[in-house]
Amino acid sequence: MPAHREPTLADVAEAAGVSLTTVSRVLNNRGYLSRETRDRVAAAVSRLGYRPNQVARALHGKSTRSVGLIVPTVRLPFFGELAEHVEDALANHGYRTFICNSMGKADRERGYLDLLISHRVDGIISGAHNEDIPEYDKVRMPLVTIDRMLSPAIPDVHCDNEEGGRVATTHLLSRGARRPALLTSRSGAHNMREAGYRSVLAEAGIEPVVLTADFHIPDAERPGVIRNRLDAVAPIIDAVFATDDLSAADVLEWAASQGLAVPEEFKVVGFDGTSAMRRAVPGLTTVQQPIARIAHRAVQILLSQIHGSHVGDFEKEHDDQVQVGDLVTPPLGIALVEGRTA
Repeated sequence: MPAHREPTLADVAEAAGVSLTTVSRVLNNRGYLSRETRDRVAAAVSRLGYRPNQVARALHGKSTRSVGLIVPTVRLPFFGELAEHVEDALANHGYRTFICNSMGKADRERGYLDLLISHRVDGIISGAHNEDIPEYDKVRMPLVTIDRMLSPAIPDVHCDNEEGGRVATTHLLSRGARRPALLTSRSGAHNMREAGYRSVLAEAGIEPVVLTADFHIPDAERPGVIRNRLDAVAPIIDAVFATDDLSAADVLEWAASQGLAVPEEFKVVGFDGTSAMRRAVPGLTTVQQPIARIAHRAVQILLSQIHGSHVGDFEKEHDDQVQVGDLVTPPLGIALVEGRTA
């Protein structure tokens, strides 16, 4: 066998001195076979480094024990930490994870979706934020989204974003802010953190100031974009609620460049509370998402779909169980982590 070629089932059969059918029966644990035959096949598999063709197994109705995870990019702290927890939770149940970074591009997300389906993964978890991807309507395999409502028929796992927006904005007002601005990736009815911000300001009789900076802006350009947004409203604002911690860090840099003392003259609250950002900006006041619980909840629901079982059968140690048949999952709670910025 050429060194550069992957070994085949026929190579294993030849090395073990048995038929293709016998090798297949050993690998699939079907029927009676002597211990000697099983050992010979196992030795040949090990010696040749044979790997079963998972796609071929799927075409014969067998599980590939693999799951696809689509995210905007693991470079963003929230999605990097989320991917780590999802991969770990799936590995604990014997599943491999294929992580796909859409990079904010709808065509790339469609391509990854087609790739995962063609490779017969057992299920998909999608946390990308591209809009208008009709291909999801054609997915006929277990599917769960994270912080992305595609359809009432698809379970979506998320924290209580609206309450998080309310908590962040209320905290700024309680610390003396009179005109807090919102800095978010995309403004609109779908943005529940924005909804929480707006509701608190409406109750206080304060006009909202909403600034946007899409999180797909290249790293080198992002600080400049945020700086321009803030410069335009600097005379009328005294605080910012940023709907992600990376943006909050950029706001802090802008405040320093303006000579504004934080939190005495200018206050900042972020959102996410990832371990990476807590290390990078330890004094940041932020609304912390329960990222590990979000990941475990998504895996719970996906595995329940794959196996047709009660979700609680997979993660009994968690207290956020979902009942069979639940599609609209209740939001997970958030917590305000107070630092020195608000």
